[in-house]
Amino acid sequence: MRLPGWMRNALWATGVMNVCAAFAFAPSGHALRALAGFPDGEPLYLATSSLFVLLFGVAYLWSAAAGRADRIFITIAAVGKISFVALVVTYWLAGALPALAVLVASGDVVFGVLFLAWLAGMGVPEASTRAA
Repeated sequence: MRLPGWMRNALWATGVMNVCAAFAFAPSGHALRALAGFPDGEPLYLATSSLFVLLFGVAYLWSAAAGRADRIFITIAAVGKISFVALVVTYWLAGALPALAVLVASGDVVFGVLFLAWLAGMGVPEASTRAA
């Protein structure tokens, strides 16, 4: 499905954000994780997380460049972004993460909401979404 300009911009932005975040989640990204308030972990789990964040980043960039996205991809992206923020907030409330981690993760909730807004407006014909 063709993307409106604002959605393409959101995909470009979150794509860049994800690619950068992949470096922080990589096993060698200790300094970046510390700067963002995220803990270290086992190298295999860090590498796996980094890989998934990077793959989604590439997919966001691809969708933005193509100007098209599948509904299921954007649905998974929205749920994933909002779920990540929910996990970070849960761990912060439990005292396992600093408030800085919540601040760093908050961009994902913005993109998750934008993705949900795009999904909610998909049934609206293009002509009726423009100002008269």
